[in-house]
Amino acid sequence: MFCAREDKPLERSELVKGYEYEKDQYIVVEPEELEKVAPPTAKVMEILQFVRSGEIDPIFFETSYYVAPEEDLSRPYALLMAAMKETEYDGVAKVTMHGREHIVILRPSDKGIVLHTMYFVDELHQEKKVQIPSLKAEKKEIDLAKKLIETLAAPFKPEQFHDEYRQNVEKLIDAKRKGRKVVAIRQPKTSPVTDLMAALQQSLAKTKTPATAKKTPRKQKTRVA
Repeated sequence: MFCAREDKPLERSELVKGYEYEKDQYIVVEPEELEKVAPPTAKVMEILQFVRSGEIDPIFFETSYYVAPEEDLSRPYALLMAAMKETEYDGVAKVTMHGREHIVILRPSDKGIVLHTMYFVDELHQEKKVQIPSLKAEKKEIDLAKKLIETLAAPFKPEQFHDEYRQNVEKLIDAKRKGRKVVAIRQPKTSPVTDLMAALQQSLAKTKTPATAKKTPRKQKTRVA
């Protein structure tokens, strides 16, 4: 933290909270004053409603946290989580965190209740949504696309995914530190997609494992004495 006007570093004790209501005009707000106007959700989470899990678009999820109960609330916590799992309902709640009130989604999982802070509708910039062109696909195209999906289908294992770009940057830094030549990463050759069927067939061919030819056992001749 640095003060550009006085050209000197600042201690945290020198900082205050304020609001600029006009150019270079501020209202200083004391912590005690903020506590006076804090809503009830600053201390207690309020569950507003329950909704079907499938009704919530993941686009609203912002940041995720695990919610742990205090010791004397372990039983109600476990009861709520079990009931949400069986009914397949998620909770919509209101809570204050990090100096602002949030609408959050409470979702049961195998590791406990997960809390997702939620974007408000006006934060999603709906006017910037991509316009999707209408598509009239033929049945054979859809069948081929479904076959590609089925070929790549596998259980979700998040631990198998890594930030390859970050790893490459770390290797670059290590190479430069040791005075070695930076080797370029080989990039795949791409071409514009003009034929959807051809593109799907190429993708499907890349995912197929070459079949192992089975050898037909040779028949043994039996000699009769």
